[in-house]
Amino acid sequence: MDLAHILHLIGGIGLFLYGMKYMGSSLERLAGARLEKTLEKLTGNRFKGLCFGVLVTGAIQSSSATTIMLIGFVNAGIMKLAQTIPVLLGANIGTTVTGQILRLGDVNGGGSAILGMLKPSSFAPLMIGIGAFIMLMSKKKKANDVASILLGFGILFFGMTTMETALDPLKSSESFHEAFTTFTNPLIGLALGILLAMILQSSSAAVGIIQAVAAATGNITMAVIAPMVIGISIGKLFPVFLASIGTKKEAQQVALSQLFISAVGGILGMLVLYFIIVPLNLINMDAVMNRGNIADFNTGYNIIVSLFFLPWCALIAKVVKTIRKDSKPSKIDQELAMLDVIFLKTPSVALEQCRKVINGMGTTVIENYGIAMDMHEDFNEKEVELLNENERFLDKSETVLNDYMVKVNACQLRPDEQKLATEILHSVMDFERMGDHCIKLYDVAEYNRGAKIEFSPIAKKELSILSEAVGEIIKTTVGSLTMDLPDMAKKVEPLRDVIQIMSEKIRERHVHRLQSGHCTVQSGISLVECLTSFERISAYCSNVALHVIERHSNIEGFDMHAYTRDIKANSEEYKKFHTEYEDKYDKVLDETKAM
Repeated sequence: MDLAHILHLIGGIGLFLYGMKYMGSSLERLAGARLEKTLEKLTGNRFKGLCFGVLVTGAIQSSSATTIMLIGFVNAGIMKLAQTIPVLLGANIGTTVTGQILRLGDVNGGGSAILGMLKPSSFAPLMIGIGAFIMLMSKKKKANDVASILLGFGILFFGMTTMETALDPLKSSESFHEAFTTFTNPLIGLALGILLAMILQSSSAAVGIIQAVAAATGNITMAVIAPMVIGISIGKLFPVFLASIGTKKEAQQVALSQLFISAVGGILGMLVLYFIIVPLNLINMDAVMNRGNIADFNTGYNIIVSLFFLPWCALIAKVVKTIRKDSKPSKIDQELAMLDVIFLKTPSVALEQCRKVINGMGTTVIENYGIAMDMHEDFNEKEVELLNENERFLDKSETVLNDYMVKVNACQLRPDEQKLATEILHSVMDFERMGDHCIKLYDVAEYNRGAKIEFSPIAKKELSILSEAVGEIIKTTVGSLTMDLPDMAKKVEPLRDVIQIMSEKIRERHVHRLQSGHCTVQSGISLVECLTSFERISAYCSNVALHVIERHSNIEGFDMHAYTRDIKANSEEYKKFHTEYEDKYDKVLDETKAM
């Protein structure tokens, strides 16, 4: 290996780690109950999980890639450790498919062109291309999240391929081949197998090299092959541990589970082989091995190990969790644990649990709005993780709560309970969208910081007044919902109208400042994005408040649009609140015009 190959290796590791992180964050954004339920069906029991692991790994021909995917799913909160262990066992079997294919051709993978296209080295560029195209062409959030996942997977696998390419000269090195075939001590063979898989970053490639050497020399015996194959099953874990760097403890447990299975399986395999099978002459250790024999031994060994551990999946999970303890329960786990199916037996209790979760969403929106607006004054990197964790909670709450409410609605509900269920179903969507706009407000702050964009002193003052009004409408809305106060909810619509008036004024003033050269186009774009988010948040607050009012009204066929038109034209209470908010915010905004 020369300097160029070493630099390629370093670059490959960097791409691999970045792709893992990018894919993980993208999975977190897209993670929801639907994806979780799909994986639950596919891994619903140990045998399903085993078959799923065999099929996926057999298709992509990389147990490391399968394990890395599982790490990403666990890191995103989509899968639990117990679900992944049968899949890991299946992956160990599925990865031996490559050896079976190589028995039909040369070490470069003669055989099915379709299977060749499914290899990470083949589909990585395709995933990057498709992901980038979708990201550039689509403006939809979910489409961009899917594109980000494809891009992350592509970068990750491209990094793996780059590492393999950097180490490629070793595959054709005669001295390298001799080092792995001229030994008699089985422990040396075990160590060399581990080292070979670590260097090549692939158990399939390692077994392929042994097959190639066996075919070329014609004198490789079972005594050489057996310990090396067992060692390869352990050494293949190196890229998996690379992938677990920087992930949650739960994701690291997946890598540790694979290590436990491979290491304990390897130790037991060596003990059984050299203390039972060899002394009893059950296998001829002097037999010369060809490609097919090596492929069969590799497949047979992994099948036996996987079937041996399959009944002990729960025990493996328990041991791993003892070694690497779980992280502190996240907000998602704590809050959504309240939506237990056991409560469905008593619909009123189930609805109360839903109310607690929706209340939690409201307080989370208040917290995220505060963090996002603080970022415009003093950008704090430490708050970003809390912001993102809150957003994950809002996103997952929407899907989980909606699914749970479908089950609640299937129960026999009283009329008042039915009204509450309707209110929750509508409000959960509005709170999730408010959360999205809090993230957009943060994105503007982050963009301004990176691009060194500064709002003019007048614009800062205007945004400060308007953001305070938006903060009050969020708190009023959440308060009316959590405390079940329709009178408080009636304050939301007049405040929303005042916010709309103020937003239009700020837009007009921005145009004048732009024409007079007191404002830049770049800062103007950021300003307009903030105003749009303020308007949308206040509109969603209005929706939530109107549902609170609707539930407490005795009006049959409550029409929100007709109600708002009526109160604006005829309600003295509406006019009173509107005047109060004008005095509190709009008139203060007018005073900034003289600055």
